[in-house]
Amino acid sequence: MTSSAQSELVLPDGFLMGAATSAHQVEGNNTGSDWWAFENRPDTFVSEPSGDAADSFHRWPEDMDLLRELGFNSYRFSIEWARVEPVQGRVSRAALAHYRDMVRGAIERGLTPVVTLHHFTCPQWFHARGGWAAPDSAEVFARYTRTVLEVLRAGVTYVATINEPNMVALMSALYRRATESRTTESRANEKGAGHTGAAAGFASVEPAADVTEALIRAHHAATEVLRDAGLGLQVGWTVANQVYQAELGAEDVAAAYAFPREDVFLEAARDDDWIGVQAYTRHLIGADGPLPVPEGAETTLTGWEYYPEALGEAVRHTVDVVGPGVPVMVTENGIATGDDERRIDYTIRALESLASAMADGIDVRGYLHWSALDNYEWGTYQPTFGLIAVDPDTFARTPKESARRLGALARSGRIPHAPAGALSAR
Repeated sequence: MTSSAQSELVLPDGFLMGAATSAHQVEGNNTGSDWWAFENRPDTFVSEPSGDAADSFHRWPEDMDLLRELGFNSYRFSIEWARVEPVQGRVSRAALAHYRDMVRGAIERGLTPVVTLHHFTCPQWFHARGGWAAPDSAEVFARYTRTVLEVLRAGVTYVATINEPNMVALMSALYRRATESRTTESRANEKGAGHTGAAAGFASVEPAADVTEALIRAHHAATEVLRDAGLGLQVGWTVANQVYQAELGAEDVAAAYAFPREDVFLEAARDDDWIGVQAYTRHLIGADGPLPVPEGAETTLTGWEYYPEALGEAVRHTVDVVGPGVPVMVTENGIATGDDERRIDYTIRALESLASAMADGIDVRGYLHWSALDNYEWGTYQPTFGLIAVDPDTFARTPKESARRLGALARSGRIPHAPAGALSAR
């Protein structure tokens, strides 16, 4: 994945190089979750249901075998709350055994598991009682966290409590707006939003402040449970880093726009063991707020600007807010494209920007590519992020060249490091 014009950064001992998935996006038939209910109701705002997804609930050993064979040493996956507690207070022993087997299976294959407790989906009963806006949502989430300690005892070190809480708060605001205006026109505008439509919607709403506060309380409550367990767990959460870039003179506007959408969640991680950075592209901010993707810029299947250097910039911004005492882990970074050569180019440049940040002394503990598999992207299967292709009919897995190239870097313990000034010259 490197070229003669590049040097290489030697990765520190224990650096995690792997890929990520989430339960709802790959497992299939997550029938107890709120997202399953959204996808399958008559007036749904998504274009297609998740259905069988990639059938990873049954095929996870094959997925892990492929990651190991490709050369990776880590796999990030999530525990599905709706499977563990399909009815409030009733725990599925079979679900706990399933995820415990996944943890053990990863370790047996030399893959360090990075386990997420909540990746966007909730049990339908949790949603019905008010979701995160319910007064006791943090306590309910802490009880769930206590339940899954049985899974984590199987050998987990790295635990993420909640994935992208800033996106959860924004999705809550969008959902409220959608349910308050159930006109034919609004349904038509929102249906099939997927990543592209959601991104436009996110720019038009403020995150739900009560949900933001609840998520922070839930994170801290879950962290206390995990630390008190005495398992030596390293606890953090992951934040969607938007890389807000201000036009000249719009710095204050950008800072005000970014705070409720990102920085408040980073500030909440200042006492954590690590912070997850998830970066894909940048967002330009002018004097009047968000700006469209620059005219003529290359875009991905999600409509995002092709901007690999977002990763290094996100890592630097995260450390600026959280502080240098909290290590960083890149828990998501990738590109939705049908052209694997563009995926390879994107990943090279993203890793160069990460290497630059590490060379400047930033403590980065891992890089987990999004995603391991082509999967369900919250309303559609069209954006293909995977290092491994999945046949929708047979579920056959086919590693792409990008998977082999990134796996080779994982084996080598090195990542591309651009010459000084090369990133800014692009």
